[in-house]
Amino acid sequence: MAKLAMEAIVRGRFANKERCVRVFFTLLCWLPLATSAAAADPLGPWRHNVRVSTAGSELPRHTIHAYYLTCPESPDGRQVLFYASTEASGHHGELIVLDRTSGAETIIARNITTEDAHRAACQQWVSGGKRVAFHDVREGRWLVAAVDLPSAQERVVARDRQLAFGQPTGDVVPLYGCHWNPGDHRDLELVNVATGESHVALTAACAEEEYSAWLKDEFGDRQTSIFFPVLSPDRSRVFFKIAAGSGGDDFRSSSASHRQGLFVYDLAASRFLCMRSTWGHPAWHPDSRTIIEIGPILIDSDDGASTRIANVPSLRGSHPSVSPDGTLFVTDGLLDALADEPGQWGVMVGDLRGGAFVVLHKFDNSRGARSWRVSHPHPAFSPDGRRIYFNESSGQWTRLRVIEAGG
Repeated sequence: MAKLAMEAIVRGRFANKERCVRVFFTLLCWLPLATSAAAADPLGPWRHNVRVSTAGSELPRHTIHAYYLTCPESPDGRQVLFYASTEASGHHGELIVLDRTSGAETIIARNITTEDAHRAACQQWVSGGKRVAFHDVREGRWLVAAVDLPSAQERVVARDRQLAFGQPTGDVVPLYGCHWNPGDHRDLELVNVATGESHVALTAACAEEEYSAWLKDEFGDRQTSIFFPVLSPDRSRVFFKIAAGSGGDDFRSSSASHRQGLFVYDLAASRFLCMRSTWGHPAWHPDSRTIIEIGPILIDSDDGASTRIANVPSLRGSHPSVSPDGTLFVTDGLLDALADEPGQWGVMVGDLRGGAFVVLHKFDNSRGARSWRVSHPHPAFSPDGRRIYFNESSGQWTRLRVIEAGG
């Protein structure tokens, strides 16, 4: 506003320039107060006039964003990535990039087979938005691939592995062996999607040596593997859990593997930092040190110490994640006492300091994709923190939806 007033003065649009100058300097004095107010109540933009809409066209299809650990919006905010399927189960489909301005959709990968409709193809932005990484099953074998968007060329970077979550600004993504039957791929691998080069960052044997007593108690004598590694925003740390597979080939089964524990490893220093005996739904804070978990609690990954976020609801089935500026968290879950009707789900945003929250949207989530592992909302902030993307299964089709902040 102050900038507009000064531009008007310079261009001679105000007859009373002296008065306009006074307005300009009054605004300069007011701006720090407005900034202070925003800092005092980071929930302000989410309290009024939020808008909920569908991302993309409402064709008869499922549209699913991968997970709460990754944002479907590109780092520059211009595009949205999602998985689409016309099958009732959602198990087979394609990857689509939506232009947020024009609404145009571009298919970047076809005939994808997924493990479930819960994480879809684990599709995610990488290389600053230049590429998209995902995993797929082809001729009975799992693989990890990356599509270079400018050239539309696909590179297969690994076979017999699955993809977890990296960071959209980097070229490196974490891989792990098929949790039900990893074979020779029991370790955590990092692969560069631009070059195809990969290396083992941590062996399962290392984890077994470090936490032998706990692993023995949890898994007995079963062979274990590193499962679902997630890189920190600065890519210096990783958290993961441990899996013991059934040894079979049925990956669409709740008994395909037993998975547990939250382990944090410092990639730069090559050492374990902490572990917790249970895995809820952890996510990195932008500071690359703190982890948010269901509760919601904040975990210091340096030593595993945890602090509960006070005076905010603990939603069942929640998937919490933190805003890019580190002031808010968003989560989904069953609303219970906050619901308008039994079984209602919602998307809630809260002050990371505790004490304040807003339920942004309430909905039925009992329908949608008929996968053996159902699609959950999995809300995630946009890169600028002004939008929240989530999956809604209130009708026949699971839809990717977006909540935009108000004034």
